[in-house]
Amino acid sequence: MNKDKIFKLAKGFRGRAKNCIRIARERVEKALQYSYRDRRNKKRDMRSLWIERINAGTRLHGENIQLNRKVLSELSMHEPYSFKALVDISRNAFPGNKNVVIPPKKEGLPIVA
Repeated sequence: MNKDKIFKLAKGFRGRAKNCIRIARERVEKALQYSYRDRRNKKRDMRSLWIERINAGTRLHGENIQLNRKVLSELSMHEPYSFKALVDISRNAFPGNKNVVIPPKKEGLPIVA
């Protein structure tokens, strides 16, 4: 890479990393390594976040739902009433689900979304 491209990529860095070519080149190369690695890690993080959201939503209603986690994640976060309707449909569809014990709601603790 030429100097202009390195300085363009180093824009926003602190200290000499933004205006001294030797240091900027090292920092830019390291930043590109991090960005390559973290593009893959972001997918892992999103998967675990979806699973956590679904688990929180299903625990709230005391039900085990097996659907697409991406859609369920968005529903549980943005459309809690629609998510509750899915829980009710799931309970009615499978006779074994009617015996699920709904955990008691804790009084005084706010639900954090």
